[in-house]
Amino acid sequence: QVQLVESGGGLVQPGGSRKLSCEASGSIFSPNVMGWYRQAPGRERELVAASYTGGVTNYADSAKGRFIITRDDVYQSVYLDMNNLKAEDTAVYYCSYTHLAQPGMTYWGKGTRVTVSS
Repeated sequence: QVQLVESGGGLVQPGGSRKLSCEASGSIFSPNVMGWYRQAPGRERELVAASYTGGVTNYADSAKGRFIITRDDVYQSVYLDMNNLKAEDTAVYYCSYTHLAQPGMTYWGKGTRVTVSS
């Protein structure tokens, strides 16, 4: 089992920045992918950014140039630096973990809410 705990959500003004953190615990194996997804009201959950063991990352088009995903394999954590936030970034942000040897098993955190509003 894997537990994921997100933190860092809150209210931020348009154009502002926010850093989300996710700490993983339990049975963490490599290689893996850890990522950030988000779900806005009335919309499906969507990928924001993902980070693979070894350093490969990928981003949704909406995140490119504004968000940066990083990871710390020593502390089994993943982070999302969000800059130039827009109202449309308002959502609940979820952390995910998938062991690449078990691609059908993804673990999720409970989410942290980010609200972008003046």
